[in-house]
Amino acid sequence: MDALPADDAPTTESADSADPGIYLQVQRFYARQMQLLDDGRAEDWARTFARDGVFEVGGEAVRGAADIARAARRTTDRFAAEGITRRHWIGMLTVDGKPDEVTARSYAVVLETPRDGDPVLRRSTVCTDILVREAGEWRVKHRTVTRDGLD
Repeated sequence: MDALPADDAPTTESADSADPGIYLQVQRFYARQMQLLDDGRAEDWARTFARDGVFEVGGEAVRGAADIARAARRTTDRFAAEGITRRHWIGMLTVDGKPDEVTARSYAVVLETPRDGDPVLRRSTVCTDILVREAGEWRVKHRTVTRDGLD
């Protein structure tokens, strides 16, 4: 028989302190947000960030929704010109916080499929977001993406 964990041992139940309804809202937020980006709708995707939002990857930060939109547009245009379809897949989501501000942490993988080619796993990352509610909608206040294999 397997031993039970000690009473003070962490459990998977403690990973999410957010209300289940908030957890579901955040899941839906990510589904919508990533589909906007993958569909090449860079400006709509950038509107899911707070006006003063931050997008940080590898220690490099883009600040403000307008600059985030410009950076996303350049990237989506480049992949479209190269005939590459990108898909972001989010999983293992945890959500902690209050009704109007949460920290969401997830694993995200990026698949790239060249025209007439096979999908390739391009990135494996951890995404940590601070989400805030603005006018009843979730917005990214600060996103930090850490790529696996890079220290």
